[in-house]
Amino acid sequence: MRIADGDTVTVLDAQNAQHRIRLQGIDAPESHQAFGTQSKKSLSNLIFDREVTVEFDKTDQYGRIVGKILLDGKDINLEQVKAGMAWHYKEYQREQSPQDREIYARAEDEARSARRGLWADADPIEPSAFRKEQKREREDAK
Repeated sequence: MRIADGDTVTVLDAQNAQHRIRLQGIDAPESHQAFGTQSKKSLSNLIFDREVTVEFDKTDQYGRIVGKILLDGKDINLEQVKAGMAWHYKEYQREQSPQDREIYARAEDEARSARRGLWADADPIEPSAFRKEQKREREDAK
């Protein structure tokens, strides 16, 4: 297993084929963004070298499986949100079940209120906004 960041991993199946997984319903800080390293470490601590199950029904534009990682029945995507290591990715929440949408939103609210993880930052920047700003800066530099 390889942990790319706080919301993307590569897993091996029983035949040792690699599958890149984008964790559904969450958006973790980019690796060069505040809390990016901590988010990656958090995910690694949860699942590295463990046997996980991936529930999915789609792939994204980059060919990654978009799914929920389960370890012993525990929703690892949700654990990242609870720990304050990822946002509930509201832009794609329609892809979640109504129950998961509610649970993830509540978990983010609780982490935010408790100032856990990235919520300890005075002004945390959503990864999607961070990516847009980085892209704009690269284009301006050309």
